[in-house]
Amino acid sequence: MAPIDVEKAIEELTLGEKVALTAGRDFWHTVPIPRLNIPALRMSDGPNGVRGTRFFNGIPAACFPCATALGATWDAELLSEVGTLMGDEAIAKGVHIVLGPTINIQRSPLGGRGFESFSEDGVLSGTLAGHLCKAMQDKGVAATLKHFVCNDQEHERMAVNSIITQRALREIYLLPFQLAMRICRSACIMTAYNKVNGTHVSENEFLITDVLRKEWGWDGLVMSDWFGTYSTSDAINAGLDIEMPGKTRWRGEALSHAVSSNKVAQFKLDERVRNVLNLVNWVEPLGIPEGAEEIALNRPEDQALMRRAAAESVVLLKNEGAPLPLKKDGPLLVIGPNAKQAAYCGGGSASLAPYYTVTPFDGVSAKSNGDVKFSQGVYSHKELPLLGSLMKTKDGKTGFTFKVYNEHPSSGTERTVVDELQLIPSLGFLMDYVNPKIKSLTYYVDMEGYFTPEESGIYDFGVTVVGTGRLLIDGEIVVDNTKNQKQGSAFFGTATIEERGEKELKAGQTYKVVFEFGTAPTSDLDTRGIVAFGAGGFRFGASRRVSQEDLISAAVEQAKTAKQVVIFAGLTSEWETEGYDRDHMDLPPGSDELITRVLAANANAIVVIQSGTPVTMPWVNDARAVVQAWFGGNECGNGIADVLYGDVNPSAKLPVTFPRRLQDNPSYVNFRSERGRVLYGEDIYVGYRYFEKSDLAPAFPFGHGLSYTTFTRSDLNIQTVPEEAKYSESGETITAAVTVTNTGSIAGAEVVQLWVVPPKTDVNRPVRELKAFQKVFLQPGESKTVQLTVEKKLATSWWDEQREQWISEKGEYEVLITGTGDEELRGKFEVGKTRFWLGL
Repeated sequence: MAPIDVEKAIEELTLGEKVALTAGRDFWHTVPIPRLNIPALRMSDGPNGVRGTRFFNGIPAACFPCATALGATWDAELLSEVGTLMGDEAIAKGVHIVLGPTINIQRSPLGGRGFESFSEDGVLSGTLAGHLCKAMQDKGVAATLKHFVCNDQEHERMAVNSIITQRALREIYLLPFQLAMRICRSACIMTAYNKVNGTHVSENEFLITDVLRKEWGWDGLVMSDWFGTYSTSDAINAGLDIEMPGKTRWRGEALSHAVSSNKVAQFKLDERVRNVLNLVNWVEPLGIPEGAEEIALNRPEDQALMRRAAAESVVLLKNEGAPLPLKKDGPLLVIGPNAKQAAYCGGGSASLAPYYTVTPFDGVSAKSNGDVKFSQGVYSHKELPLLGSLMKTKDGKTGFTFKVYNEHPSSGTERTVVDELQLIPSLGFLMDYVNPKIKSLTYYVDMEGYFTPEESGIYDFGVTVVGTGRLLIDGEIVVDNTKNQKQGSAFFGTATIEERGEKELKAGQTYKVVFEFGTAPTSDLDTRGIVAFGAGGFRFGASRRVSQEDLISAAVEQAKTAKQVVIFAGLTSEWETEGYDRDHMDLPPGSDELITRVLAANANAIVVIQSGTPVTMPWVNDARAVVQAWFGGNECGNGIADVLYGDVNPSAKLPVTFPRRLQDNPSYVNFRSERGRVLYGEDIYVGYRYFEKSDLAPAFPFGHGLSYTTFTRSDLNIQTVPEEAKYSESGETITAAVTVTNTGSIAGAEVVQLWVVPPKTDVNRPVRELKAFQKVFLQPGESKTVQLTVEKKLATSWWDEQREQWISEKGEYEVLITGTGDEELRGKFEVGKTRFWLGL
């Protein structure tokens, strides 16, 4: 299809057609105007993989390591490779616009979507995001930087007013967007749910028009987050181009009336339409047809890249006495709740159906040439493990049947099956499930399968629903979650709590399991203030009841005589998920006790933690080796194993500070919404800026990470352009050249970090701030010269609230070069004249 003549199309479009273009057609598509050859565009999440158009029963996709894991690589080149593959994945799913990356600042360890963001630091986050966007957009796929801005908590996320100083807004929260755009101007921006200083971002003219468009000169498309539009005229006038998803709530006839009554000027509507049409032209070279078939790639080279990304994200926090790497020929005891489950991603819109997953146990078992044994140690599920994969259909297939009806089971009329599927996961979010035979949003589903337990005992069964649900075993109601429902945290905070029941089962006996589900309108929950996503969702699970003490004791006894022990613990998508902030930083109940007791029995036990954000480690002083492994995507288990056995030398660095306890975090007294507002009381002192300013030692600092080899850094040389030179478009630069040498016996990668220490003035500033970084790979004994370049104005400026400009103050600045280990190189440079500036 030929590009659209945008101005001619605007002249020919009717008012109704213009209005239609400013909102989604459905959950994932824009509105087409066939008579003018304007096609629908397809969007898809997002942050760590391209799901396609179906939350429910979707086509499997590549799941990348979570953003915090990618942040831990400190590797811009790797992020470019990830962006390229993400572009390929989008094209395979017929997607024009990827809803990512997420570059909100990790203000608190408790943020439910923290795992979606790269870092607590804007330079690291913005740099990595910029390279990912550029590579994706080089494939012709539009990237969407989100969530613009200050969307860093889930509590009352659609209503909370983020109260923040202009200085913190600029230096901390807008900075990653600003720096990413210097590398690549993303085709799209998604507005945040929340208010900033009293105004929802989707109708915030200062942020959208004054900063984004006028000051930064950005001319892409601005879309709302899903259901994150709250007005008609205000949002259009502020610059919100598209309300998502469709069908529209705020545009349609309301917008037509606003235009005809001059609440919205015609030229304002045309501006919104122009940005939509420009985006249509931007993605036109992709040649993706409307309604494109979604396919799975899963190529061997893609699997290799994801395995490398998973391994490069693993941070070696401690290795006292070098118990790592493990010996492949020796026996291994694997313990822990995360060993045999694949914690491959966090929950919410970042989640997707992966092509496959590799558990940590699978990963280390494939590497080991010795005997590998397993002990559960403790369970860490928040809700009971999914039952679906343990069930069989009547004809012996794994999973269960899913039969859809318009009529209630007790309607008294003959029920007609309008759809029948075979499913495996006993979890489904029906937000985008459609079937033309379904008459309304109220319908019913019977899920039926057969379960044969391997062990006798009392089994607990659990049901969580957005809607209503009953679980029956051989006709007996075991769990009833149809009335007196209580609000829970699952499914973006829209679901009930898990209701549980129990039944004694015998090993080897087959039981018929039926789950009767009614969609969201059948629920008696009060959902005022909660966004309802489609027809609802369901989850049912089961587990044989077992004593935690018995599990821990068994693991401890085995650990006493084991030569090599690895404990896999941490969080999962149940504990870190969109729609719900964590209540604390602790591991799930029982995990800390397990780790403490196993370490007491075997001091050389390796502790591997999986989480998207920091957790407390009360046992850390007793552990000789600690590894932070994040949510590692499809290849999570293989990536971890590659590092544990030394096939990959760990090179990752922490992209966030790990506090010793929650109370040490700077946002501790100001996190969560109180009466509709959250005060950013820590101001610019987020993450390492606070810990260094207050001289408070964290458990592990930002930028920390060990290696199996050693490095030295030497011969620092700092060069700047002459002081009398005027700022050009690219600006004056400072270049720090440093020699890096691998002084050990193993090949490995070093991350060279450039920090700037400001002069003492009458303005309170952080002790130092990260300004540039570069990863370099070195063979044993090899040396390379690394050059780190940063614009002088970016390296030295802070936001002057009186002038409403950036200020680069004259004075002597110190450069610190750091990396693996405690060694620092120091140099200096001068700013001879105070200057003020605006823009990117």
